Amino acid sequence: MKLPANIRKIAVFRALQLGDMLCVIPAIRALRRAFPKAEITLLGLPWAKWLTERFDNYFDRFIHFPGFPGLPEQVFDAAKFAEFLPVMQRQEFDLVLQMQGSGSVVNPMIELFGTKFTAGFCIEGHYAPDNGLFMPYPAYGSEIDRHLALMEFLGIPSQGNELEFPLTATDLQELNCLGLDIEPKRYICVHPGSRGVWRQWPAEHFAALADFCFEQGYKVVITGTRDEKTITSDVIRRMGFEAIDTTGKTSIGAVAALISDAALLISNCTGVSHIAAALKTPSVVISMDGEPNRWRPINKQLHRTINWLQLPDFDLVFRVTAELVNQLDAGVLSAH
Repeated sequence: MKLPANIRKIAVFRALQLGDMLCVIPAIRALRRAFPKAEITLLGLPWAKWLTERFDNYFDRFIHFPGFPGLPEQVFDAAKFAEFLPVMQRQEFDLVLQMQGSGSVVNPMIELFGTKFTAGFCIEGHYAPDNGLFMPYPAYGSEIDRHLALMEFLGIPSQGNELEFPLTATDLQELNCLGLDIEPKRYICVHPGSRGVWRQWPAEHFAALADFCFEQGYKVVITGTRDEKTITSDVIRRMGFEAIDTTGKTSIGAVAALISDAALLISNCTGVSHIAAALKTPSVVISMDGEPNRWRPINKQLHRTINWLQLPDFDLVFRVTAELVNQLDAGVLSAH
């Protein structure tokens, strides 16, 4: 079923983290193309207000979603939700798009917003409105493509599955202020952190790959947040060569600027891997969550993803890294 053409106010519900949000930007791009004059609001986690400002060509507003039982991303506060609900009802959205997942938890909740139309994913055995606007959730394939499939289900043509991460003058200025001794395409970024410890590849493995890249003539820049200081320090301690440590010194935008000019990124499957994909910087991505096909970058030539849970073989990762580095040195693989 196609959406009505006279929709003027749209809310996108996706209260998730950076990588999750970047993966739906191609779908939002298609949505904006289909409804160029509509006001599009993101309902998300507090940090995502920053995302709507960076992607202000796609989003017009941001509303903080305060959580709901069954959603693990933030602690549910019943009082805050009670305040949030009438605010949503007063918005009088024409459409709320449920892009949180299968909808098993949130589809009943978004009905409480009192919008004209709700649409999104659904799963058998769980509630979804019988309005022809809910697509059976495809529990397979790329996270990017499954949301483009939702758009096409709603009659919205794809505008391509390329990721985006627009850099700003502030990002570049912040990076320049660090005064790092690096030259474009002559350094690699190593990002060993992740939101969950169980998703972090061992520090000694990151250190070994970093040392190899150093031996090939590349400087090594370690990136991470303040909360990831323990693991970044562990990687640096295990290295045989000196690394440039930027842990806790950069915003997401400055990290993106750093990745943009890097020859290579080595990371877990986390938000920075999607930034590298958006900026077309080659990468080696270690998948520790068991869903490599869902979260891996789509360009398999530029980005190599290793399913560590299935193939816990360091020699394999080393060979993949060496192959990428050799291709970069030979000019066969271009970062842009």
